[in-house]
Amino acid sequence: VQLQASGGGQVQAGGSLRLACATSGGTLDYRAVGWFRQAPGKEREGVSCISRSSTRTYYTDSVKGRFTISRDNAKNTVYLQMNSLKPDDTAVYYCAADQMRLTQQCSIESTPYVHWGQGTQVTVSS
Repeated sequence: VQLQASGGGQVQAGGSLRLACATSGGTLDYRAVGWFRQAPGKEREGVSCISRSSTRTYYTDSVKGRFTISRDNAKNTVYLQMNSLKPDDTAVYYCAADQMRLTQQCSIESTPYVHWGQGTQVTVSS
């Protein structure tokens, strides 16, 4: 499974962006997908995840109420809608996919994820 994250850009604080994670090969069916970010000089952080049928979603505390994860399995794409962006959200954002599972689960820890895409830069200016 090859993943590609897109939709990043530069916005002012309070603005919005929608990131997309799409596959160029393989399928996201039966796979949980997570979004992660890494800011300069900081460790990679789990932002959000969604289970294979969207029944479970999780968010790190700092983005709750501002970010929304969703997926369109027909399009093999997972989205991260980011509203009310803050300068602290500035980072490279990565998407990752788990192996195929029958269970509905996801995690914002990086351990379960086996496929990682190239990141997309998000820059929020004050």
